[in-house]
Amino acid sequence: MIVLVLVALGALALDQLAKYLVVQNLELGEVVPVVGDLIQFRFVKNSGAAFSIGNAYTWIFSILAAAVTVFIIWFARRIRSFAWALVFGLLLGGTLGNLYDRLFREPGFGVGHVVDFITIPLLPAIFNLADVAICCAMGLFIILTIRGVGLDGRRASERKHEGADSEQPADEQV
Repeated sequence: MIVLVLVALGALALDQLAKYLVVQNLELGEVVPVVGDLIQFRFVKNSGAAFSIGNAYTWIFSILAAAVTVFIIWFARRIRSFAWALVFGLLLGGTLGNLYDRLFREPGFGVGHVVDFITIPLLPAIFNLADVAICCAMGLFIILTIRGVGLDGRRASERKHEGADSEQPADEQV
C-alpha cells in the first residue's frame, strides 16, 4: 500500500508542479520547442477528456474521476504486488491530477479546465503529466494482464500449480 501511495503522491506532485510552471510562464496558446520540433510545450485549457472529446460534459468527467479515485482507495488493500501497486499508484496520481484541475481551476468547481501542455506534432493530442501517468498505468496493466500476474504478484500458472499440490491426498504429498 505504501508504494501505491508514494507513486500516486509523486505523480500528482509532478503533474501539478508542471502545470503551475506552465501557467506561470507561458501565455495561453504559446508554443515552446523542447526537443526541436519533436516535442513542444503548448499551453491549452481542455474542458473535455482525451483528444478534447466531450467538451460540454466536464462535470461528468469530474464525477467519473472521483468514482475512480474512491474505487482505487477501496481496492488498494487487496494489492500485494509491487507492479500492481505501481499500476494503481500511477492511475490514482494521474486521475487526481486532472480531477484537481476540474475541481479548482476556472471556470468553476467541477467544471474547471485541465491544463494541457505537452504536444508531439505527429500525434493528434495535447496532454499533461497526469495523462502520461494514466497511459503508463494502462500499458503496465496490459502487460501484467497478458502475463497473468495476479494482485499478489504471482502468475496464474504458479497459483494453479500451488492449488494442484494442495489437492493431492495426504499420503501422496511429499
